[in-house]
Amino acid sequence: MSVVFDEKINQTLGDERLQLAIYTATARLMDKRKHALEGDNLPEYQELRDCAKALKKHTIDNLDHYLEQLESNVVAHGGKVVFCSDAAEVSDFVLKLAKERGARLIVKSKSMTTEEIDLNERLEHHNLEAVETDLGEYILQLAHERPYHIVAPALHKTRYQVADLFEEKLGVPNETVIEKQTMIARRVLREKFLAADIGISGANFLIADSGAVVLVENEGNARLSTSAPKIHIAVAGIEKLIPRARDLAVFLKLLGRSATGQPLTVYTSFLSGPRRGEEIDGPGEFYLVLLDNGRTKLLQDPGKRESLYCIRCGACLNHCPVYRKIGGHSFPWVYSGPIGAIITPQFMGLNHEPGLPFASSLCGACAEVCPVKIDIPKILLELRADITAAKERSGEGGMERMAFRAFAWIMRHPKVYEMAGRVASLLAPASSSGWLRKVPAIMNIPPVRAWLSQRDLPAPPQQSFRQQWRTRVPRTDSR
Repeated sequence: MSVVFDEKINQTLGDERLQLAIYTATARLMDKRKHALEGDNLPEYQELRDCAKALKKHTIDNLDHYLEQLESNVVAHGGKVVFCSDAAEVSDFVLKLAKERGARLIVKSKSMTTEEIDLNERLEHHNLEAVETDLGEYILQLAHERPYHIVAPALHKTRYQVADLFEEKLGVPNETVIEKQTMIARRVLREKFLAADIGISGANFLIADSGAVVLVENEGNARLSTSAPKIHIAVAGIEKLIPRARDLAVFLKLLGRSATGQPLTVYTSFLSGPRRGEEIDGPGEFYLVLLDNGRTKLLQDPGKRESLYCIRCGACLNHCPVYRKIGGHSFPWVYSGPIGAIITPQFMGLNHEPGLPFASSLCGACAEVCPVKIDIPKILLELRADITAAKERSGEGGMERMAFRAFAWIMRHPKVYEMAGRVASLLAPASSSGWLRKVPAIMNIPPVRAWLSQRDLPAPPQQSFRQQWRTRVPRTDSR
């Protein structure tokens, strides 16, 4: 675990206000999900999960076929498809298009994919104004922070912090009533929608057999971002594909309930290219940017390929005991929680934060609630093995290997194990506090010291279990 990762975790653990905010928000989302799935609300839930996983597996296994089908249908509807291998290619395309069209203002709907490639920062570096229009994302843009949660990006902010932020950045009176804060943001953003030259969105799903981009949201900002400007650019990872329009019903039943406990989000939009014929609404130009950015690397590993099944519902974050303690900003990349722990090393490389796959209790809660049944604990174990193997190849981890070999040897030799227990008992003082005072002198080596910094070491008993068993008093009753 890197020093930076460790410091961020300790800062979050030491912030009582932040701890309360995380626990309150995630608990609320957990309760809503539970209510949406219990009883007769969705009796076919498990069958839908099986179906969703089978659909995603089929699509990912045949991704080349469905990408070609998607492209041909988008083009048939008057749109254009742009394949980009990384963040630089996406920003280069958007900058080139903006320059050709004389665009200066861009409005954006919520998109983890554009967060992944730092699109806002890249555009602003070239004097283009890119404005987030989702309320949570807009708050974080003003605060110069990245999302804290996949679904609830400003989960960690209180209304008082938002009031101070609006007062500082927007020059408005300090307003702590949430509804009035929303109206303040609405007034500012409405002017941006009307003046924008380009609208950028993500995509929740891409439908291969129709070429449609599907967006689900609760605020309506995505509809304005994609229809008010003259140009709409949808940026999506290549894994967002599903084969047919009729398959979408399976995922819509799962996504809203898993994310926010809603049977269906307030707005579900199907976008199929620019406006056509006599239509008066919609953009004059439509571009679908399909991003790789490490995704094809995952396709090469059948064991970890299911990481690409994720539909970004955030349920695994809400139920993860680690995320609920260390929060979103402790994670080293934009994706946090269990899903971030498995895709970050695969997208960014094992050396990006080697400690990340180990920051898990492996309790399995994430796999239990995942709507597409990604076996996250299994992938975490595989990544741990990959990181350990990489360390061994580089000559690192020698002390750890020696310690485990010594432990394994002792455990295979009962007499030595018993002798070690007796030595520990001889060192044990009358009280556990006395034992803890002795620990630094006895075990003052870096790995043990680091381990003990977060854990209590109980004093060994005066008699081992083996000794107690030998001196036990046999039962005399007939039972």
